Amino acid sequence: MPMKHTTAQYRKVQSHCRKVFADKMRDYGTAWRVLRLPSLTDQIFIKAQRIRSIEENGAMAVDEGIIPEFTGIINYSLMALIQLSMGADTNDTAQNPDEILEMYENRFDQALELMILKNTDYGEAWRDMRVSSYTDIILMKLLRIKQIEDNQGKTLVSEGVDANYFDIINYAVFALIKLTEPAP
Repeated sequence: MPMKHTTAQYRKVQSHCRKVFADKMRDYGTAWRVLRLPSLTDQIFIKAQRIRSIEENGAMAVDEGIIPEFTGIINYSLMALIQLSMGADTNDTAQNPDEILEMYENRFDQALELMILKNTDYGEAWRDMRVSSYTDIILMKLLRIKQIEDNQGKTLVSEGVDANYFDIINYAVFALIKLTEPAP
């Protein structure tokens, strides 16, 4: 499949996630700005664990499937990237929504650029993966982030938490593409 098609699919997921983010920001404002990075990491972890539980058990108690959970993983990861640059702030929960959306879109575009670079090297191998593998990789990335957070951000040879959040975004986008594209 040509990269142009992948980019169009990515942009469609990006548009969906942005709409959900913007709608929730209208409902809740930017209350999430009080969250410290480990709290955002834990929120993403909970969503990924729920997806894995649904994948393994085939049932769910709450009538929400995995598509909203992958969307949440993307949006919380973008919040984490914003928090990385701004820091958590209990006094700044009335942030200008337009500024926040600009930061959101900027980081999402960075994730797209990273996907394009990696996709060039890997030849769209993600298309041959199972959605459950994306879930597992996201959980692994979250455990890495938690370890880095526990080490106060210090790493010896590894990428920082930001690289892991960007990877999480891209794996979740791949999952949403696979879950929403028509079957071959």
